[in-house]
Amino acid sequence: MITLKVENMSCGHCVNAVTKAVQAVDAQASVAVDLATKTVQVTSDASREQVVAAIQEAGYPVVGNAV
Repeated sequence: MITLKVENMSCGHCVNAVTKAVQAVDAQASVAVDLATKTVQVTSDASREQVVAAIQEAGYPVVGNAV
């Protein structure tokens, strides 16, 4: 499981955009977004680098690993 701290997420649209971006890399990925803590948990066969790149390309800065 990959857990990331992601900035600029504030609404349902953001959740959908991040989810779709990750699932474009791995259609079977499980994505859980927590807007309150600005974290995204991803279970995927894609690499961490692929997931980070997809989220950032969608316009959401990944600022590091969430604890």
